[in-house]
Amino acid sequence: MFEHISHEADVILVNEHGLHVRPAALLAARARSFQAEVALLANGIRADCKSVLEILSCGCLAGTRITLSATGADSKEVVNCLAELIRRL
Repeated sequence: MFEHISHEADVILVNEHGLHVRPAALLAARARSFQAEVALLANGIRADCKSVLEILSCGCLAGTRITLSATGADSKEVVNCLAELIRRL
């Protein structure tokens, strides 16, 4: 029943150093604490938000628009949590 619930949010990355290893690791660790499948879309690349390497493959620099999308029972919570984390990086 909950598998088809999905949520999305757009966030602009403000971190002047971009989404490098440390913030990517924080993002992936936070994403892994939720059950929902969560993806990050940036620069035309879609990445599993629970994988540091996939997040890094998007090449997110300061000013990059990031779309977070999640599917699953806690999809709204994970999208809101990760969007807020990206805003504070």
